Amino acid sequence: MQSETRFIARYAETDQMGIVHHSNYPIWFEAGRTDFLKKSGMANSKIEELGILLPLSHMDCSFKNPARYEDGIVVKTKIRKMTCARIEFEYEIVKDSYGTVIAIGSTSHAWTDKSLKPQNIEKKLPDLCCMLKEAIG
Repeated sequence: MQSETRFIARYAETDQMGIVHHSNYPIWFEAGRTDFLKKSGMANSKIEELGILLPLSHMDCSFKNPARYEDGIVVKTKIRKMTCARIEFEYEIVKDSYGTVIAIGSTSHAWTDKSLKPQNIEKKLPDLCCMLKEAIG
């Protein structure tokens, strides 16, 4: 499964050159990831209510083309890999109107409890684990 999250690049996200600043891409990744989880059947807020967190352990981003103010943005998100202790997402950010790739990236997360102790997601939330395994593609 691949999820698509759409929005418009906002003026506040641009730098003096009129290009979306690089600091916004992790935020866009997060928007794609939380939307992916919701569309998969369990919102991130519900996962947290059940006592599970997904702290970030690694992030990569490669910039291909600039995004500018008012560009239509699509964050394409999918699961790259999942184990009982970790999950990796990959992202492709494109301009909505042209399909031009703006950036590609990935994030890695651990399944933990609220004290950041690693958790086995297969044992802790088997329904979520099953839903996400079905979404891997």
